[in-house]
Amino acid sequence: MATKVLDARGLRCPQPIQSIITFMHQTEPGDVLEVTADCPTFEDDVRKWSERTGRTLLAITHEGTASVAQIRV
Repeated sequence: MATKVLDARGLRCPQPIQSIITFMHQTEPGDVLEVTADCPTFEDDVRKWSERTGRTLLAITHEGTASVAQIRV
């Protein structure tokens, strides 16, 4: 089990979620994907995506203008 980091800052909806989908191919079951994004809709988008895909959203924190989502793969 590892933590994988994806920086999606500067991307706008729907690009952060598309980046997550693409990046998922680099993860193993049980990994945690930590995604940082500054898109205004990212927090809501990642919550909906996690629910829709059955992924576990562990936490969302804020660092300045960015949101950091931790997702169990």
